[in-house]
Amino acid sequence: MAGYFAILLVILTLTSGLIWLLDALVLAPKRRERLILAQSGAGNQLPEASSDTLLKEPAIVETAKSIFPVIAAITLFRSFLFEPFQIPSGSMMPTLLVGDFILVEKFSYDVKDPVWRKTLYHNKLPQHGDVAVFKYPEQPTVDFIKRIVGLPGDRIIYRDKQLYIDKACQPEQSSGCGSLERVTLTHIPDAQFFQGRMQQRRYHEALGENGHHILVTPGVREQPGQYHQQQGTAIDEFVVPQGHYFVLGDNRDNSRDSRFWGFVPADNLVGKAVFIWMSFEFSEDPDSWLPGWVPVGVRFERLGKIE
Repeated sequence: MAGYFAILLVILTLTSGLIWLLDALVLAPKRRERLILAQSGAGNQLPEASSDTLLKEPAIVETAKSIFPVIAAITLFRSFLFEPFQIPSGSMMPTLLVGDFILVEKFSYDVKDPVWRKTLYHNKLPQHGDVAVFKYPEQPTVDFIKRIVGLPGDRIIYRDKQLYIDKACQPEQSSGCGSLERVTLTHIPDAQFFQGRMQQRRYHEALGENGHHILVTPGVREQPGQYHQQQGTAIDEFVVPQGHYFVLGDNRDNSRDSRFWGFVPADNLVGKAVFIWMSFEFSEDPDSWLPGWVPVGVRFERLGKIE
């Protein structure tokens, strides 16, 4: 089921629309009838103020008619086109930072109804490297954002902070699949990212159409003992079931993702993150008098397409 805000929007849209329809079909004709009777009783000499009073819409009808077009437009836009999200954590650094506001394209994958999330239209399938928003499988009321690295049938190995993929072969596909391949990492000298006091390394990971940047923290040991255990595979190996996807955070040593809790069902997908439309910077000074949630600047250089 959808989040509470989506349900609230749908309820407001339906309620205001039904009130408007009830007024147009029932209440407004009755007001006009009362006006005609009043004019007849007054010999067609009814004061204009009295006529206005008899025709005046109830406050609830006036409110419904004023908000219905706006609420309906927002509901349609948010449910089927684009939905805004705020990045709350650093698990997708350096691609997405805390304070980034993004747009998620809802029609990138299956188009779902806004309440029960039943598929209305099958669109494109996710691809390797997509940054996707989905309902967290262990708590479906919570939205997560990660990068899709494994498609149905793929075999994934994450070992020594290195990603390997054995891509499942599609019908009539004879190359680029069926063998385990190391995803190329290219080190990018960069000293601006830290996990606590430990410096992180930035790499370009050649996955997807253009690749993307990830962060690795050399000082943090892997925790395969906490990985999701799949029957018949090694401790750091995962075979993606049909109808599911394997996701990782770009901040590889600071992300709880499919390595730890398993696979994302296709029905949980919300959409593809495509654009950063605003990015606020927050103070990291513990002695600052400003609350931590108050922005201290705008990172205009971050606005644009998400890779």
